[in-house]
Amino acid sequence: MSILINSIPFMPILFILNLILAVTIIFLERKDASSTWAWILVLFFLPLIGFILYLLLGRQLRKKHLFRWEGQKDIGIDKLIKYQIEALEKDTLEFQEEHVKDYKNLIQMNLNIGDSVLTQDNKVKIFDDGVEKFQSLIDDMSAAKDHIHIQYYIFKLDNLGQRIYDVLKRKAKQGVKVRILYDEMGSRGLRKRHFKELIALGGEVEIFFPSILPLLNPRLNFRNHRKIVVIDGRIGYIGGFNVGDEYLGLNKKFGYWRDTHLRIEGSSVHPLQTRFILDWNQAGENKIDYSDKYFPAIPKKGDVAIQIISSGPDTDWPNIKNAYLKLIMEAKRYIYIQTPYFIPDNSFLNAIEIASLSGIDVRIMIPNKPDHMFVYWATYSYIGNLLKAGAKVYIYDKGFIHAKMIVIDDEASSVGTANIDVRSFKLNFEVNAFIYDKNVSHALAEIFEKDILDCSELSLEGYENRSLKIKFKESISRLLSPIL
Repeated sequence: MSILINSIPFMPILFILNLILAVTIIFLERKDASSTWAWILVLFFLPLIGFILYLLLGRQLRKKHLFRWEGQKDIGIDKLIKYQIEALEKDTLEFQEEHVKDYKNLIQMNLNIGDSVLTQDNKVKIFDDGVEKFQSLIDDMSAAKDHIHIQYYIFKLDNLGQRIYDVLKRKAKQGVKVRILYDEMGSRGLRKRHFKELIALGGEVEIFFPSILPLLNPRLNFRNHRKIVVIDGRIGYIGGFNVGDEYLGLNKKFGYWRDTHLRIEGSSVHPLQTRFILDWNQAGENKIDYSDKYFPAIPKKGDVAIQIISSGPDTDWPNIKNAYLKLIMEAKRYIYIQTPYFIPDNSFLNAIEIASLSGIDVRIMIPNKPDHMFVYWATYSYIGNLLKAGAKVYIYDKGFIHAKMIVIDDEASSVGTANIDVRSFKLNFEVNAFIYDKNVSHALAEIFEKDILDCSELSLEGYENRSLKIKFKESISRLLSPIL
């Protein structure tokens, strides 16, 4: 009773704080309507807890001083972007492969909103297995001559992580400059001191958006989800794999880990390098200045056309989401999607529904088990819409599917770090490769079709007959999804 009495004077203060915060969310933060209402409900139903949650998860990111690097001028990227935009407008841009011209509107949009240069001299190798991918990565790092730049959302010093770490130490001892950038939330428990041997050899390690104090991070909700490796400015890796034994299928909870990653040789390595340097300079004090060694002249390696597209809360537009939408709109025969999370906003959901209702073969593949329970049930809540529109939904049964891939018509595709969810669209820092190549896109489509053999198809009847308990979980998860 005494506790209740003592708490009474505090209630008006709490109410006023909640009211001020609610007004701030509505008029100053300028969130979308669903997110605004979700946070207001949290504030008033959980007065004190909601206030703390908002301070940690709900505040918008100040963009003003993020990701600045004067070295971009030395690369000449601004001039190249301007040239490509003007050439597209005048219809004078030369395409190495004729079908790439069919996607000139998508290419131009990516140039306009994402500063994403089109390169057409790339060679791409696809990895759909962690063992093969990491062996290739270790081999390439072992052959490095000048520098190794590594950026992962999750970096664990387990068996796989230790193998990579040993290679990096050996290369640092040989005079190769090694830089490691990891996200603090993704790599919980990892500290700079764990890399003391590498640092003693001249290597450098930085943490993206570290906490001010343990468990106190005002940027908790804005995480760097990118996975980038650049070796000597000539070889680049991008995709869904992080560093950890589970990505080799060694975690009993997940079993076999199905992911997709790309090894790129060609001019698209330069935008990957730029992306790494921007993230590195944002994270640490030891800035990287422009040097020719980071952007060497690369002889023609192939004829694959690629745009590297970045997005995050720092960008004016949801670049990757917009590129996804435009890619879907270009589809004439089929759309294949693999994603561990399917929590789309209305624009994306409507685009997929319209495509399916228009007779396009829409197929989506999702996991049969969660790595995060909340998003798992939220994913299932949205799947019903696709089934009703005639799309085919496959549940991956072999293990856990973590691939982030879209393929259309055996002609264009995307592989990277962005999931089909609100977090990847708005909150996380992501990077994807958009590929305009028939051979690569066909190969990705074949991987999807091979994966179907390890899936069970979810029927509309089966979905509608799910239990009330599952429906309840889906409803709660979907209701809270705007505040992810």
